[in-house]
Amino acid sequence: MPRVLAITNQKGGVGKTTTSINLAASLVTAGRRVLLVDLDPQGNATMGSGIDKRGLKSTIYQVLLGEASISSVRIRSQSGGFDVIPANRELAGAEVEMVDLAARETRLKTALDEIREQYDFVLIDCPPALNLLTVNGLCAANAVMIPMQCEYYALEGLSDLVQTIKKVRVNLNPGLEIEGLLRTMFDPRNNLSNEVSTQLIEHFGDKVFRTLIPRNVRLAEAPSFGRPVLFHDKESRGALAYLALAGEMIRRDDLQGAPDLASAPV
Repeated sequence: MPRVLAITNQKGGVGKTTTSINLAASLVTAGRRVLLVDLDPQGNATMGSGIDKRGLKSTIYQVLLGEASISSVRIRSQSGGFDVIPANRELAGAEVEMVDLAARETRLKTALDEIREQYDFVLIDCPPALNLLTVNGLCAANAVMIPMQCEYYALEGLSDLVQTIKKVRVNLNPGLEIEGLLRTMFDPRNNLSNEVSTQLIEHFGDKVFRTLIPRNVRLAEAPSFGRPVLFHDKESRGALAYLALAGEMIRRDDLQGAPDLASAPV
């Protein structure tokens, strides 16, 4: 059974796209078949995977509107070794155009049914907003990963997101779980980062990934070369952290009965 993971947080700049690209590449290195779905109109996951979003004739936009099949827009990331469903700025208009369409919240899920069994992991890079595109990502997924910085407003934003996930579970996707919280851009020298990290672990326990993603120059550089950090500088702290995250995820898949974050107090 493929693992379909929505990577989301309504707050921008927390490392969603960085995580999507580098986790995809790290899972490929571990021998898994991976599909990355770019659901953000900015198209950063597309560009960061080495695909020029400006030259695309068909993207996830056409798929959501029913104008193209998902298999017809799929592209292999030569730099990462995984497949990509690309996006560009056309996707910004999708929300308005989808309003009157039937089953507007589950159009991505329906499209993925065509190809999901060809993969071990499907990663969905959601936009930094709780909008119809994000809801499509949550409806298509069977689990959610929440990248977040350990900063002052982190818990408040997390509470809003967990409430949204609960609503999606009740009304649209009863099988939706929360894979866990990923602490990104972590600086152990920062007292506030350490304090918030401790609060997260106290509050959510095993739902916080053990792996910490550090602030790292190589992670910041890699997108400008259109490749995951693993193939930019494999010895960097960022590359090693995402390899560790992939290993932790694979081990988690073998475990059953972990408590669900959406049931935890916030």
